[in-house]
Amino acid sequence: MTQKLWQKKLKLNYSKDVFDIVQFGSSVIEGEEPRDLDIAVIFQKIPLKEQLEQAQEIKKQLQKFSESPIHINSFDFYSLFDSSNFAKENILFYGKSVISKDHFIKKIGLSPRINILYLLKNLKKKDKIRFNYMLCGKRGKYGLLRKYSGKLLKPGLIEILPEHKNVFIEAIRKITPDFKIKHILFS
Repeated sequence: MTQKLWQKKLKLNYSKDVFDIVQFGSSVIEGEEPRDLDIAVIFQKIPLKEQLEQAQEIKKQLQKFSESPIHINSFDFYSLFDSSNFAKENILFYGKSVISKDHFIKKIGLSPRINILYLLKNLKKKDKIRFNYMLCGKRGKYGLLRKYSGKLLKPGLIEILPEHKNVFIEAIRKITPDFKIKHILFS
């Protein structure tokens, strides 16, 4: 069974107090082997007791669609953005909305991307060619950029979606160790 709940047509019952239901963590990242599914239920401002009760009800509904155990967290906007919330960055940058089927951060008017800066200067010509084939493809086969909707912004700089980070890093690392990663949110 797929771990990507945001791609399924789920019929969930939840109150108007729920701003969004977000899947985050290793289960949204391509190439990861998650042991559980991390879900954040983001609420409007309601009492904590109601948040916990509603989150558990949502967990019961979601568990029907997953063979893996579900780990659920409940937040309102104040607790989501609190500096003590260690899951904040993961929810904001990698989180996928189970309701809108898109990145959660888009509801706030931002889009997440990863820029990978790489240098091929010290590589042999055959490795530079191999790197180009890996990115762009060869003989009718798709390269990573087309397969995972990435963009070559300029020579030495590609832009990808966060969930494909591991796929690109693993492939690039096989050819060159000379690369840097930047996480970017833009409007």
